[in-house]
Amino acid sequence: MKLFTVGPVEMYSNTLDVGSRQIPYFRTEEFSKTMLECQEMFIRLAKAPAESSLAVLTASGTGAMETAVMNALNERDNVLVINGGSFGQRFSELCDVHHIRHTDIHLSFGQVLTKEMIEDKKGYTALLINGHETSTGQLYDLQMLGDYCYKNHMKFIVDAVSMFLIDPIDMEAMHINLLLTSSQKALALSPGLSFILVDPSMKKVIDNNTCVCKYFDLKDYFLNMERGQTPYTPAVGIVYELEDRLRQLIEESIDTVIKTAHDKAMYFRKRCKEIGLKIGDYPLSNGLTPLIFENGKAYDYFLDAKENYGLMLTPTGGSLSKTVLRIGHMGNLTLQDYDQVIEYFKKVQL
Repeated sequence: MKLFTVGPVEMYSNTLDVGSRQIPYFRTEEFSKTMLECQEMFIRLAKAPAESSLAVLTASGTGAMETAVMNALNERDNVLVINGGSFGQRFSELCDVHHIRHTDIHLSFGQVLTKEMIEDKKGYTALLINGHETSTGQLYDLQMLGDYCYKNHMKFIVDAVSMFLIDPIDMEAMHINLLLTSSQKALALSPGLSFILVDPSMKKVIDNNTCVCKYFDLKDYFLNMERGQTPYTPAVGIVYELEDRLRQLIEESIDTVIKTAHDKAMYFRKRCKEIGLKIGDYPLSNGLTPLIFENGKAYDYFLDAKENYGLMLTPTGGSLSKTVLRIGHMGNLTLQDYDQVIEYFKKVQL
């Protein structure tokens, strides 16, 4: 079964090899060194300020989203949420759970987020966004949003779970104060770890806030990371997968990694147009291509490809389940792999 999904994704052979080994004891100097090196490489890949701090959480991406809300915001905040799909809605729901005042900018499917939608919004203290709304494939303009936040003295909190290592990110240039991601997307690791990277100004905010949850109190994570440890037992095996993968990414260079993702996406989209497949016409992430089926058979194609052709495509939930099917461009996939997807759609009755 070949995975064209958006997490978990096809893993690389070296990662599978690391994951097959005996998990060692981790309260050691050797493990601390591994963690500190991972922090340094994360900072480089995200183009974050050198003094930034990394928290390694044993949690899903949603766990990192909630951790960000609990630690970076409080009842005095008034937050803007870009709500353009199921993950934008998740940020909105997390604000409700933690009693954070917020206003949502709702985007209908295919509607593009523009500067005009936010430039008159005043009196807010933070902006929450999924840099790539994974439920639709829309890529937001983080530079535009970061400039807006910087100008208005707002905290800029970005969920980059399906954007990190896929689309260009420059935390410093984009004025991103908190960036979060997880292990099973473009990192192509086992699910189970998530990461929160904060700049020095956000760390001060977190240090002065009271977190309502002990396990996800980022102050503990940052304090422990000073010695290369976590406050509680992490997913140790995935940390070693991470170390190996980050070294590979640094060796390749982040620009090369992103270009590879871009080339995969462009190749697949070109081939889709050749056979008449309809693609979303809004700004798209390199991470996935949303295929639109006006015949309402999107989920039928997902089932057929999985059960009869060994192709695991990505279904879409909710109201888009019958019309949108997503093809991921993350992980260990080649251009020839995408030819298989094209051949499948050439066979079925569109």
